[in-house]
Amino acid sequence: MPVDSYKKAGVDIAAGDAFADFIRDLPSKAVSKAIGGFAGGVPLDLSGWKEPMLLSTTDGVGTKLLVAKKLGRWDSIGIDLVAMSVNDLAVCGADPISFLDYIACGRIREEVLRDVIRGVVAGCEQADCVLAGGETAEMPDVYGPDDLDLAGFCVGVVEKSGMLPLLSRIEAGDAVLGLPSSGVHSNGYSLARKCVPEDDRTAWEELLTPTRIYVRELRLLRETGKLLAAAHITGSGLEANFERVIPKSLKARFTWDWPRPGIFDRIQRGGNVPEEEMRRVFNLGVGIAFVVKPADADSTLALCRDRGIPCFPLGELVRA
Repeated sequence: MPVDSYKKAGVDIAAGDAFADFIRDLPSKAVSKAIGGFAGGVPLDLSGWKEPMLLSTTDGVGTKLLVAKKLGRWDSIGIDLVAMSVNDLAVCGADPISFLDYIACGRIREEVLRDVIRGVVAGCEQADCVLAGGETAEMPDVYGPDDLDLAGFCVGVVEKSGMLPLLSRIEAGDAVLGLPSSGVHSNGYSLARKCVPEDDRTAWEELLTPTRIYVRELRLLRETGKLLAAAHITGSGLEANFERVIPKSLKARFTWDWPRPGIFDRIQRGGNVPEEEMRRVFNLGVGIAFVVKPADADSTLALCRDRGIPCFPLGELVRA
């Protein structure tokens, strides 16, 4: 049959336009009404700022997409997409402002894409930022008809003097505290997927648990003036991510005795994965690791407890 139209070639312009209209009409303050134009923007009030710094970050959700595909559930993967970028900004001391998404697919599947974008909007609501725009690319010769890929981009603002980490104030003996993860988050899935039985639906559903967003918790901790550094624990595990935010002359001595979500035990047993490899790949129950002075540790733990924020000791800094 002759291919004499874009639609016959596999690209449905009308479906793409209808999806953009759907996004713009979502009833959420986290969605810009300018979606559909050539660029998206949000108001930026810099009155009262001395040296505002714009920070930007980008990330995806990796092969966690295959877990969503296996379960046929796409309503939470958008939260993961937002979380991976906004958490990176928050540990630098920044408040996220605007978020952009990029969706690539083999064909427009309306219900799937609507579920994905509802998750993106939910993530933006949790992160107190705005979905300012994005792109949906239908590419039938690059992706299979049921394939989907996601990327996210976020911009935030921070006062230059408040950027984290505060390396000059960090020293041996400082306390390391942690905020728990909600599970595996969005890293290590190329290993995790091979370590749980195909028919263990409970485990697969646990793998799909969305990444926790820590923007509000970290804002509260910054406001105390006690937060010296924070690390978002993603791929490469706790040690490798944490060393990025402390002086090279120091290292963390972790206790490794905090509670782990059960999914990590399933992964370790199912794949016979050595503990060293588990620590190198996964967050093992720690979503954010942060540094305070030892004299501030108890008050920080008490503040978190009073605000209903789970928080626990992870260890201390020692000389490398």
